[in-house]
Amino acid sequence: MVIVSDKVVSIEYTLTDDDGEVLDSSVGEAPLVYLHGADNIVPGLEQALDGKSGGDRVEVVVEPEDGYGEHLAELVSTVERSMFEGVDELEAGMEFEAEAPDGETQIVTVVGVDGDSVTIDGNHPLAGQRLHFQVEIVDVRDATEDELAHGHPHEDGDDHQH
Repeated sequence: MVIVSDKVVSIEYTLTDDDGEVLDSSVGEAPLVYLHGADNIVPGLEQALDGKSGGDRVEVVVEPEDGYGEHLAELVSTVERSMFEGVDELEAGMEFEAEAPDGETQIVTVVGVDGDSVTIDGNHPLAGQRLHFQVEIVDVRDATEDELAHGHPHEDGDDHQH
């Protein structure tokens, strides 16, 4: 079966950076399962998989604009330590949910702590990076009506409610 919109696709992948360092991998784990055409994975990878079939292997380099976007300086800011009420130890690398100016929830990463000043970054950790994917397409199947309605695949026997 060919990968087109509204197909559920299972892939095994390894993601590396420009230096060849492995950033993420599903090898040895369960495959990544996503609904093609529903923005479940980065656009550059989804475009590269379009038209491929089960068993195909694909190597693709995804530029930042087709991955997690460019790193935006305006998403880095300094806030008061008091914004982290109830957190005793605060250190670089910690991630928190925060409300974005548009009211949406976003993840911010602490990038520095200097006394009562905390520098946070609202960019995705891979923003601004070129992504190198090695992918094997494990399976392609038709999506169910529920999966299409929900915009993502469901695991076998998963009757969750939205």
